[in-house]
Amino acid sequence: MNVAQLLFRTASVFPERTAIMLGEQKVFDYRELARRAASIAAYLRSDLGLAPGDRVALFMTNNVAYLEILYGIWWAGLVAVPINAKLHPKEAAYILDNAGAACVFCSDDLTSSIESIADTLPMLRRVFTAESADYAQPLSTAPLTLTVRAPDDVAWLFYTSGTTGFPKGVMQTHRNLLTMTSCYFTDVDDVAPGDAMVYAAPFSHGAGLYHLPYVLRGALHVIPESRGFEPEELCRLSQNIGQLTLFAAPTMVRRLVEHIDIRSASPTGFKTIIYGGGPMYTEDIRKALSVMGNRFVQIYGQGECPMTITALSREHLADSAHPRWLERIASVGTAQSMVEVITTDDQGVALPPGEIGEIRVRGDVVMAGYWNNPEASAAALQDGWLKTGDLGRMDDHGFLTLHDRSKDLIISGGANIYPREVEEVLLRHPSVHEVSVIGKPDAEWGEVVVAFVVAKHVTVAELDELCLTHIARFKRPKHYYFIDALPKNNYGKVLKTALREELARYNSPSNVETPEKS
Repeated sequence: MNVAQLLFRTASVFPERTAIMLGEQKVFDYRELARRAASIAAYLRSDLGLAPGDRVALFMTNNVAYLEILYGIWWAGLVAVPINAKLHPKEAAYILDNAGAACVFCSDDLTSSIESIADTLPMLRRVFTAESADYAQPLSTAPLTLTVRAPDDVAWLFYTSGTTGFPKGVMQTHRNLLTMTSCYFTDVDDVAPGDAMVYAAPFSHGAGLYHLPYVLRGALHVIPESRGFEPEELCRLSQNIGQLTLFAAPTMVRRLVEHIDIRSASPTGFKTIIYGGGPMYTEDIRKALSVMGNRFVQIYGQGECPMTITALSREHLADSAHPRWLERIASVGTAQSMVEVITTDDQGVALPPGEIGEIRVRGDVVMAGYWNNPEASAAALQDGWLKTGDLGRMDDHGFLTLHDRSKDLIISGGANIYPREVEEVLLRHPSVHEVSVIGKPDAEWGEVVVAFVVAKHVTVAELDELCLTHIARFKRPKHYYFIDALPKNNYGKVLKTALREELARYNSPSNVETPEKS
């Protein structure tokens, strides 16, 4: 089944429902969205001569044309390759070359980036700018009949962030995306016709995947005029459009909550805020619930298992009377309905509740493998299970708590130290805005704990006392680095790799502070 069938069905049953909005302005309905997608599909197949399975890239900022191009690619039976719009042209070139993309659609602001690398990509036949006159040619082609695809055919090549080397192309199939869509309704949220998904995060990532349930239900897709995340704009849209849902990284949630709290703004226009893609600390979600109320759902997933490993429901987040509430809101919830989730030891043996091990998952949302990379595929997919590389602990009720990536585990003097545990403690200080804990190589201990802190009016002594009050002495940071901001990728994740690379620069006396020995 072709995932584009979702659009075909909705356009047939509810053709006059508004599909795309730019801010508060209606752009076109589902009938027109489907027509434009079918015309783009026809152009790609007939004029460019592409065959089912060929790859077409999107290198675009959030744009009203994004969904029609994406569905045009699928409608033609092709494979979509969304590329993060904030990547350097050389990084985009690597993805285009690795995927063997025959065509790329870009937004006007990225045309020069594509032109600067096009000569290095012999397989690239055509570049389209969505705002240019040339784009009228695909839209004017006679529509193509929806192409039949098998469930296990690749639909989306999602390229990983590449923090430990070149990014890998995750092969997400039509089955993967349709199963993810079903999980959305059972485990995340329901969607009514008047609901609106606003794309404040990039289409090329998780926010873009969550358009599928909204297409299926014939709901609204809102592109902010800013094309990104602006709390004031989102609040205005929530009041004027209403029933607004967004997917956001925890850092975005924190900014939105602070904006609403400072301005005493009303959160009533927001229906659901789905957060994921990084750690949401306990103090942050408690404040979010107190400021905005019962509007939050957490999901945990990976590109290799898109958006669909666990979910922490709004019911569990709001159940503050439960004796284990604090533990539960610090977790990432329970396994979503169509997957199995376990934790294992180094040999792949399932662990009992309470023990920390690697998280593994299996089900119809797990990727087919990595594009043209059988070695990496074999390492990640074993006996039907996806090895996530994340460490976690499952309790006796099935709630999973993350304990960092396995590569972020700190081993000091033979003892395991989980950075998130230390971070949670440091964030209890009211002056600490952000913190990230990593291991620093040490000749005596192997590694020692260091903390990068974004804060105002706080002393090392205060932070040290906080740690000694709440965690074992050997877990407290041996050094503190006070910085203006943590390095993050374009999706809001803290780049611990970048912090490790910067350690040498921060080792000057003006940057580092060390607690007194005791």
